[in-house]
Amino acid sequence: MSASITLNTAKRVANQLRRDRRTLAIVFIIPPILMTLMRYVFNSEQQFDKLALPMLGVFPFVIMFLLTSVAMLRERTSGTLERLLCTPMSKLDILLGYGITFATLAALQAAIACAVSYWFLGLDTAGAASSVVIVAVANAILGMALGLFVSAFAQTEFQAVQFMPAVVLPQLLLCGLFTPRSSMAPWLEKISNVLPLSYAVEALNEVGVHADWTRTLSRNLIVLLGFALAFLVLAAATLRRRTP
Repeated sequence: MSASITLNTAKRVANQLRRDRRTLAIVFIIPPILMTLMRYVFNSEQQFDKLALPMLGVFPFVIMFLLTSVAMLRERTSGTLERLLCTPMSKLDILLGYGITFATLAALQAAIACAVSYWFLGLDTAGAASSVVIVAVANAILGMALGLFVSAFAQTEFQAVQFMPAVVLPQLLLCGLFTPRSSMAPWLEKISNVLPLSYAVEALNEVGVHADWTRTLSRNLIVLLGFALAFLVLAAATLRRRTP
């Protein structure tokens, strides 16, 4: 692995994203719009505070999953990945380059979404907004790593998108977003305990009720980053030069 090659990869991916205005609109504009819709659909500050906080973590996870799975698939189908791997560049250089770019993108997205939610929509939490941003960025890194991993199993962009109902939606249903995990059927609760998004929602709920940084919040953040690292290792192991 080379630091200069990794940074050049990050720069290349960033330049590609900078020219893609639709993607930038999805990343930076859509989450604040959705948060605004949520605020006025419920038209209740109490209900908004309850639902908006976990959604600030869900949006980065879903968006980064879609972006990275499709972006990596394009690298393979266009032959770019094959050409890159014929150079001194390693798989780890590519994955870390993607990670740097999308983590930066995620930080900006989380900061914008949180700013709109707290300053313009009246979101009120016991914990600091900075804690929400940290968890949201960790969640985005998790979505990115998972997207890189599952892209190895898709042959077209449509197939990459099809992984969303198979990989993302079950986590949304079981993470405690709609109902507490403790009230689920015992076998569903056990499944939710091994799904990374469950720890993201729990971490954000901690921010909602505790003014200080808690051990539970630290534990959940470590678990999220551990899942992200595991998916990156799996992505490196399954990274192929081209789609068969």
